[in-house]
Amino acid sequence: MLDVPMTQVPLVSLADQQNDPEGFAQAFGGSFERFGFAMVADHGINPALIDRAWALTEEFFRLPEEEKRAYHTPGGGGARGYTPFRTEIAKNAKVTDLKEFWHIGRELPAGHRFRDVMPDNIWPSAPAGFKETFLELFAAFDTAGLKLLSAIARYLKLDPNWFEHAVKDGNSVLRLLHYPPIPADAPGVRAEAHEDINLITLLLGAEEAGLELLDRDGDWLAVKPPVGAMVVNVGDMLQRLTNHVLPSTTHRVVNPAPERRGNSRYSMPFFLHPAPDFLIETLPSCVGEGNRYPEPITAHDYLHQRLVEIGLLKK
Repeated sequence: MLDVPMTQVPLVSLADQQNDPEGFAQAFGGSFERFGFAMVADHGINPALIDRAWALTEEFFRLPEEEKRAYHTPGGGGARGYTPFRTEIAKNAKVTDLKEFWHIGRELPAGHRFRDVMPDNIWPSAPAGFKETFLELFAAFDTAGLKLLSAIARYLKLDPNWFEHAVKDGNSVLRLLHYPPIPADAPGVRAEAHEDINLITLLLGAEEAGLELLDRDGDWLAVKPPVGAMVVNVGDMLQRLTNHVLPSTTHRVVNPAPERRGNSRYSMPFFLHPAPDFLIETLPSCVGEGNRYPEPITAHDYLHQRLVEIGLLKK
C-alpha cells in the first residue's frame, strides 16, 4: 500500500480482475488510497438495463408533485420511497441540497431477522415496469460491488472473500437522484460538500459535469468518467474500518454553467452497506501508530447517527 503518484482519478477496468486479480486490486486500491475515488469501466451491468432505468427515472420525476409526495414517509429517514426537493442537508451545511430522490432497498423475506431495521420497499403505481427494473438493477449493483470489495480485501492483505459475510443481507440503498433545473439566484448547490456514510458507493450518471472531489492539496478536482463507466468512492464506514488508510473524501455536485441551468441532472448511486449487525472495528493491519476509533460500533447505530446529522432523522 504505497502512496500513488497520481494527479487525476484513474480509470480501471473491472474486466482485468478475472485474469489478474492482484494487479486489479493494486490499481483500484491504489486509486482509493490516493483519492478515495476510482473510475471503473467494464463493470458488468447490462447497458440495456441501465438505459431502461434512466428512462423510468426521468418518467417518475416528471410526475406531478402531489403524486410523488404520496410515496413520501414522514419520519422514515428517507429509507424507502420518495424524498422531496430540498429535504436533505449536508453535515454542517447552512442550506438544503437542490435535489429530490427515491430509495430502493433490499427485499427481505417474511420473518427475516433484519425486518425490524430494514423497512419494506415502496413501489409506485407508475411508471410501468419500475419495480422489476430496479430490483434487477439493485442485484446487478450488488454483484459489481462484491467484486470491488474483493479487490479492496486483497489490497488490504485480507482474504479476498473477507467482505462477503459483512455485506450478506446488507442494508444497501439504490438512490435515484434528480437535480431539477435551477434559477441563477438559487441558494446553495445541487449537493453540498459531504462524505458518504456506507462502505463504498457505486455511481452511474457522473458523465454530466458537476461532481468534484476535494483533493488532499485543498483543490477541487472534477470527476468525469467516460461514457458507460461508473465512479466508485470510499464511504465513512470503510474509512473507519481502515483507520483512514482508505479515505472517505469530501465531494460535492456543483451548479452547472448558466447555459445548462435549465437542464435536469440525473444520477444513480448505489450505497453499499454492511449488514446492520456488522461491527465496524478497526482492522488490526490498519492500526499503525494509533487507532482513531478504539470503540467499535454496529453499522446500524452508525447509520442512525449519520442520518440524524444530515436531517433525514430526528434525534
